[in-house]
Amino acid sequence: MLYLLDANVLIRAHEDYYPIDRVPQFWTWLEAVAGSGRVKMPYEIHSEIAISKKGSLKDWVSDPAISKKLILEARIDPINLDKVIKEGYAPDLDDGEVEKIGRDPFLIGYAMAYALEATVVTKEVSAPSKQRANRKIPDVCRSMGVHCINDFDFYRELNFKTI
Repeated sequence: MLYLLDANVLIRAHEDYYPIDRVPQFWTWLEAVAGSGRVKMPYEIHSEIAISKKGSLKDWVSDPAISKKLILEARIDPINLDKVIKEGYAPDLDDGEVEKIGRDPFLIGYAMAYALEATVVTKEVSAPSKQRANRKIPDVCRSMGVHCINDFDFYRELNFKTI
């Protein structure tokens, strides 16, 4: 199984639960599972942290050794990306709505390419009543046939623990 991480998983892990300077075991574990090929981030999602953030998280994800292990080496299939946007959100999004959904369609589009062998991991929570650009990743994943879990299920599935 390939786990594709949303940027919010790393951001929240660092800011809320496992700060790099306080729980380095988490980051060592994440580097190891990324190095094994089980955990990746599409470049477009990785750059949300590497380009937009500041501080130790940005430094960690921008480290060339980490980036090499963490970034998914694939190109998005434009057909999948278009399908996620049109069928997962709406076929007639305006520019403001496209800006609002950001890079989320990339995450889901990459997962679609791996069919049943990929799982999206996100902190977003399902909100089925949301429409168009307000839809949440778990709901779009469900409508696109992509498996999606939250970060704590991911930690359990990959057996993260501190000793």
